[in-house]
Amino acid sequence: MTIKNVLDRVFTQAVEAGEVPGVAAFAADRNGMIYEGAFGVRDRAEGGAMTTDSVFWIASMTKAITSVAAMQLVERGKLALDAPIADVLPDLADRPVLEGFDAAGKPRLRPAKRPITLRHLLTHTAGFGYDIWNADLGRYMAQKEIPGIISCANAALTTPLTSDPGEKWQYGINIDFVGKAVEKASGETLETYFRNHIFSPLEMKTTGFILDQTRRERLVRMHVRGADGSLTPIAFEIPQTPEFFMGGGGLYGSGRDYLRFTRMLLNGGTLDGVQILKPETVSTMAQNQIGGLEAGVMATALPDSSNDVNFFPGMSQKWGLGFLINTEDTIGGRKAGSLAWAGLGNTYFWIDRDAGLTGVILSQILPFADHKAVALYGAFERALYQAYQE
Repeated sequence: MTIKNVLDRVFTQAVEAGEVPGVAAFAADRNGMIYEGAFGVRDRAEGGAMTTDSVFWIASMTKAITSVAAMQLVERGKLALDAPIADVLPDLADRPVLEGFDAAGKPRLRPAKRPITLRHLLTHTAGFGYDIWNADLGRYMAQKEIPGIISCANAALTTPLTSDPGEKWQYGINIDFVGKAVEKASGETLETYFRNHIFSPLEMKTTGFILDQTRRERLVRMHVRGADGSLTPIAFEIPQTPEFFMGGGGLYGSGRDYLRFTRMLLNGGTLDGVQILKPETVSTMAQNQIGGLEAGVMATALPDSSNDVNFFPGMSQKWGLGFLINTEDTIGGRKAGSLAWAGLGNTYFWIDRDAGLTGVILSQILPFADHKAVALYGAFERALYQAYQE
């Protein structure tokens, strides 16, 4: 059977079983796209067939793009990985560390032990968190009436650290500050920088922060998984007049576009003769940058937004400059040292530089790490590697 036949069967069965309302998936090797498919509907209530150019909120898959933008500026000498990022973003000069709360419920804050660097931000070791996976941070935000990051309000970026820079991997709003640094160093808004230096060169024509008419016509609706397994469509949209472009999670785009981005990284920074990054920069981004720290495991503090997260149970997991790294071969087929991450609405990608394969799979379901969406992600990986080898 062909790769298309094998993978079509995997996704058709998942949609027919009601596991996801709709799904789009894409894969490539170093020579180009080897699979694309779309199944089910964009909206369980109103229908509309899922298509390979359907538009998704890719959420934290934005982070890899922002990280690439920052590394372009590192290459040009406009940003430095290990200088205090307060040189570029003065707001980060004296960010305190939240140590908990006293008996009266008042936050206990102290100065951080060292300055935050761009490397800390790119590796999620600066000390910033998300309330979704940090209850103390959520409590602090509630007390101080700080909005969540999805508000795209500058006030959302005023949270304290919850650990000292360089001492713990903690997933958080780090890449939103990287986006701010890209803007400051380049003199362009993040939207303009992405368009000029990443999207246009890579011909990523449907990706952007703002839902113009063309994107909106192909937009996939968000669905919520109930405790009984049911899926209910909900109203959901990132603010369209944001105070800042959310480099950590604000983009909308198609899987076909995102595959062009992952193919560029798979091919060492170049796609179709256009160089986005130097090969040595991609190699640096793909290396463990957190030493003996462990990454990738996140216990939920807000179950309506995310389940517990651990994509490789029992495996040491590391973080590069923008990516999760599996340190062993997976049962699905990807090799040790592959790069991956995801978006809150259950969008996923991986880049296997050893085997020369990359995959992207997109749905729109909350909470994150939906068990059926993750299972389908795993089935996609297994079927792709098996069919490709055959």
